[in-house]
Amino acid sequence: MFFSIIIPLYNRPQEIKELLESLCLQTYRDFEVLVIEDGSVNDAEAIVNTFTDQLNLRYFKKPNEGQGFTRNFGFERAKGDYFIIFDSDCLIPPAYLQIVNDSLSTNYLDAYGGPDGAHESFTPTQKAISYAMTSPFTTGGIRGNKKGIGQFHPRSFNMGVSRQVWEKVGGFIITRLGEDIEYSIRIHSSGFKIGLIPEAIVYHKRRTNFHQFYKQLHFFGRARINISKFFPAELKLVHFFPAAFTIGVIITIVSNLFRWPIAQLGNIILAIFTLLIFFHSLVKNKSLKIAFLSIVAAFTQLIAYGLGFIQDFWKRKVLSRS
Repeated sequence: MFFSIIIPLYNRPQEIKELLESLCLQTYRDFEVLVIEDGSVNDAEAIVNTFTDQLNLRYFKKPNEGQGFTRNFGFERAKGDYFIIFDSDCLIPPAYLQIVNDSLSTNYLDAYGGPDGAHESFTPTQKAISYAMTSPFTTGGIRGNKKGIGQFHPRSFNMGVSRQVWEKVGGFIITRLGEDIEYSIRIHSSGFKIGLIPEAIVYHKRRTNFHQFYKQLHFFGRARINISKFFPAELKLVHFFPAAFTIGVIITIVSNLFRWPIAQLGNIILAIFTLLIFFHSLVKNKSLKIAFLSIVAAFTQLIAYGLGFIQDFWKRKVLSRS
């Protein structure tokens, strides 16, 4: 099978360098790479050109439209039987394409997704953020595993679709704010087979500090409401958990300030949650520093997502604003 790897890029030249370096190490070699610069001011043309003798590589520049429409730009120019999209902040293990090819050969999927994890080279903060995004004690735990709730929706940091999907369903119809989940739902609705390839893991850097992570997760919370505009039934009870958690934290803080009796219950619940995060991360990462940072990451993830969710739920659902 011939794969077309499509990578949208916006002002991240160093990231694309590391991603392309990881693609050079792939054991399966039947693939091309399309890097699409989405209106970047700090472009990566010079860096990308250094890989043209190592990869079947094409580089494009276009006006800024956002990652969804930039992937469509790549789909239109791809030559492969199967399109794979990565975020520019990913590192790809050497056996990734071989794993995907073997999996599709034995159990064909019209579209697939894979999980993400932390690379050994990541900073402690990045490893803590990765933990929060994959922990069973946060909403990250419902992503990238076979026991997820409801239909599996591949995410665009690690996602593949067949040419047949592109020809029948088309590409992304929104360019950000949950564009990958909306696309996955349409693929499902068109009768195509979608599944998880658990071994097709990528190392996803995400954000390098908690401020950036907060902004990203706040955006994700808003995205969930945006998706419900297209598919109201996809707004499920589990999606309200970060908002409920956030409200609970606020109530606990206020209760402590005013010495309300309910404060004690809130303190106990938050203490249990904190200890669960700490010890689970400690076992998984074998690092006290990462375990402590995982507490910060988990609270940041849930509160940022919760506030973004509440903001757009109030604006779009309660006030009916677009």
